[in-house]
Amino acid sequence: MKELKLVKAKEKDKNFLLHLRKLTMVEHLEKAGIYLSDEEHLSRINFHYDSAYLILKSTERAGLLKCIETEKTIEILQIQVLPKYQGQGIAKRLIKDLAIKAETSHKNLTLKVLKQNPAKYLYERIGFNITGEDEQEFHMKMISSSEIDKQ
Repeated sequence: MKELKLVKAKEKDKNFLLHLRKLTMVEHLEKAGIYLSDEEHLSRINFHYDSAYLILKSTERAGLLKCIETEKTIEILQIQVLPKYQGQGIAKRLIKDLAIKAETSHKNLTLKVLKQNPAKYLYERIGFNITGEDEQEFHMKMISSSEIDKQ
């Protein structure tokens, strides 16, 4: 999958990211009883926007990866893939790259996922375990990146 590339998101990408977020998240948010306005979606998009990268497949925008790195952790804040590109291993590939980076730098790879989001099962299959939860989300941590290759 050499044609995958991450490119820093720019201000002009926000309309695409709003469209992407609504396509990929509204269903799961609403199942959790969360109904957001466009302004509220934009607020989430703007959160750590300096850490937002467009996922390009060849030259087409396929999604978003947003993560932040601290001294001890790499946290995936958002990973969203357009429906037409889902099921092609894009998220898995990006997570594998982050897992390798986390392992080599002796950091934890973490994320949070809405309890109603079926992506939770992908995360579990590739080596994340639930380490906690709040009312709406499971908190997950990568246990071993070696699980990713078994998928």
